[in-house]
Amino acid sequence: MSAAAPSSRGSSALRFGRFAAMGTVAALILIAGVWASWGTAQHVMLPKGRERGTVEVARCDEGICTGPYTPVSGGSQPRAEVRLEDSVAVEKGRTYAVVLKPGGGEAVRSGPAGVLYAWVPLGGALLLASVVVAGGLLRTRWAWVMASLGAVLLTAAFLAV
Repeated sequence: MSAAAPSSRGSSALRFGRFAAMGTVAALILIAGVWASWGTAQHVMLPKGRERGTVEVARCDEGICTGPYTPVSGGSQPRAEVRLEDSVAVEKGRTYAVVLKPGGGEAVRSGPAGVLYAWVPLGGALLLASVVVAGGLLRTRWAWVMASLGAVLLTAAFLAV
């Protein structure tokens, strides 16, 4: 009997260790996703006091598109050129609603498409963390919920952009 007791204690300690390690990994993945998303999302989701306008994309080179900025919000000044991240959704010759980051040289797409696009890193983090939650924590329901939320977010961003 005494031989079984230490074995179960050791097994419990290993289970707790696995739970703690995988929980930490999943939490770090999610924190990294929020951190990566918030850098852009804060400008789109909290536009009060920021310069808003439109950019007509004139040219795209090496991942950056540029074009003239036309203000829409009061107090904003027109600019000959602002930078907009080149993605599959940005095309030369099209006009996009944007919010300028502080400093005025870099623009971020605004509106529903901009919000969804800003949170794409979180969608990827949810998908990745769901694998850790399912495999490492053995919480398949939570993993399915996380994976579904990530897939919905990524699909919505794809359709909106």
